[in-house]
Amino acid sequence: MTPRVFIIRHGETTWSLSGKHTSTTNIPLTASGEKRVLATGRALVGNDRLIVPSKLSHIYVSPRLRAQRTLELLNIAYQSRTPLLSPAREGGIPCQAEVEVTEDVREWDYGDYEGITSPEINRIRKEQGLDDGRKWDIWRDGCPGGESPADVTARLDRLIKDIREKWHRPVMEGENVGEGKKGDVLIVAHGHILRAFAQRWAGKELHDGPTFLLEAGGVGTLSYEHHNINEPAILLGGAFVVGDD
Repeated sequence: MTPRVFIIRHGETTWSLSGKHTSTTNIPLTASGEKRVLATGRALVGNDRLIVPSKLSHIYVSPRLRAQRTLELLNIAYQSRTPLLSPAREGGIPCQAEVEVTEDVREWDYGDYEGITSPEINRIRKEQGLDDGRKWDIWRDGCPGGESPADVTARLDRLIKDIREKWHRPVMEGENVGEGKKGDVLIVAHGHILRAFAQRWAGKELHDGPTFLLEAGGVGTLSYEHHNINEPAILLGGAFVVGDD
């Protein structure tokens, strides 16, 4: 199979529920958020499901606790340990992939807009004379005191290159045949950064304004056309994997 990248947004928090922008602030999942992530793990993670733990070559997770908690609640018994990551939940499907906690998948740094909603941001920008008659658009305007679209593009492009060269190219070019390295990658992170990741994966500029949506606890899939690393694509619908017997 052509290797894939699965992107999972962390579960619901009180701030995501209210529309407050959350980047550096550590907000825990709500009880409902945890239940929904558990349900996602049961439905989509397994040897005959969309995400097959034995086929994962690597897992990237944000340093924020809400993302790490989401990974802990999925149906994956990952082996690696880091100082920031708790042991996987018991009873998960065994997985040999290394878990990497990385700043590359932290949320878009909202800077001055941390902890406030889009209507509040628009009011502030109007008072500051920054609205130019238009509503705030993070894909175009970025965040004062935080990251610009160029900043986010740079770190995501670095990550995409890392994924393609380390985990996907060797599988697609046959270098890892017989070694059991299947090439699938899992990223557990945040809404805006994962939507931006999908945009850059497809070779689109962030200012084009991605219309992709990813709900709290939601799962997306990225891959390639024609088993060709030079033809990255968004996988709109993927079938579950079934055994030969």
